[in-house]
Amino acid sequence: MVGGQPKPDWALADMPAQQGRILLITGGTSGIGYESAKALAAAGAQVVIAARNPERGEEAIASIRQETPGARVQFEALDLADLASVRALAERLKATLPRLDGLINNAAIMQPPQRGSSAQGFETQFAINYLGHFVLTAEVLPLLRQADAPRVVTLSSIGAHRGAIHFEDLQFERAWDAEAAYQQSKLACLMFAFELQRRSDAAGWGLKSIASHPGLSRTNLLPSQGRSTPLWRFFQTAAQGAVPTLYAATAQEVVGGAYYGPTGLLEARGALGLASVPLAATDGGVAARLWSVSEELSATRFPSRRPE
Repeated sequence: MVGGQPKPDWALADMPAQQGRILLITGGTSGIGYESAKALAAAGAQVVIAARNPERGEEAIASIRQETPGARVQFEALDLADLASVRALAERLKATLPRLDGLINNAAIMQPPQRGSSAQGFETQFAINYLGHFVLTAEVLPLLRQADAPRVVTLSSIGAHRGAIHFEDLQFERAWDAEAAYQQSKLACLMFAFELQRRSDAAGWGLKSIASHPGLSRTNLLPSQGRSTPLWRFFQTAAQGAVPTLYAATAQEVVGGAYYGPTGLLEARGALGLASVPLAATDGGVAARLWSVSEELSATRFPSRRPE
């Protein structure tokens, strides 16, 4: 989309101070999410980690506070596979926070061995990676609009390049394919990030919507067989994989509608830069259709629709 190239050597030391900012990050108990939450808290932000497991949440908070005494970090329970849980979190936050300066849609699952269903009957990768974040963004939009310069960062994947939106079988009920379902969910995340920026511009929400991806990083997201390959040691660390997300969430020069990630071989690792955008993600008509379908499936409405 739009946006200039960042400094390729941008690192945590370049991240501006985050005092006074309130950020919500999903899946912040491990991997990219944890590294992002830790860095943001160290920079002075108030960080809300939303995830499914309270015990892991408390462990993450204790670890962050050990490195940054006095860190302003809290845990909130969130099951993205249950839209009632998503809405309950949003209601709690609206009752306790004055605003949200940033939302990082980070949580994901990848290629489960069997097809699973969410509480509302959606395929679990579609539900957790994409639809739950779609609903969460809509539900906390009032808090985001209370901030001076709100941002929504949505994580995609290099797998989106091989993805397609299967409108004829979004939930993979006819023919289960774990990899194709994952690729669809991450393409949907990328298309959502771009469409959110278009709709914000049209409706005057004042958001910057940015996408990022971590390349190939050593996290629990990868299937167990991926962690057993000889290539595992060549993957980036989770801290390195978090750099595009942290840049998108904090850098002053970021513009809405950009997509950031590593720029090395196949964008699997390497210096920060603008990520290549899959051709499928540039189809505004498909993005608008996906948005409408998502609203119908989830019984969710953003404040106003994008003009035709």
